[in-house]
Amino acid sequence: MSDAPENQGQAAPKQVELDESGAIACYANFCRVTGTPEELIIDFGLNTQPMVQSQEKIKVQQRIILNYYTAKRMLGALHMAVQRHEAAFGTLETDIQKRVIPSAQRPASE
Repeated sequence: MSDAPENQGQAAPKQVELDESGAIACYANFCRVTGTPEELIIDFGLNTQPMVQSQEKIKVQQRIILNYYTAKRMLGALHMAVQRHEAAFGTLETDIQKRVIPSAQRPASE
């Protein structure tokens, strides 16, 4: 028996299976995006002194190279994840100067 005409050409979305056994997890608080006409290069690293201007080099720990199609899909996935987080926990302020509480305004320690 063949599929009905309205179902032909429409495959059910496949669940992607992942093998995470070789995955390496690292923390990054620094990201730099560069690119070429064909791909984006995203470098991740750890800035050990994010609050001060330092001469210390930031060591790149991971480099991910993506084509622009994958980058656009990743952008959408990251956007959705951040929207969900902000809906649950409030707006994320990316300007570090606005997040810092001056010592004169900090509550006294008990």
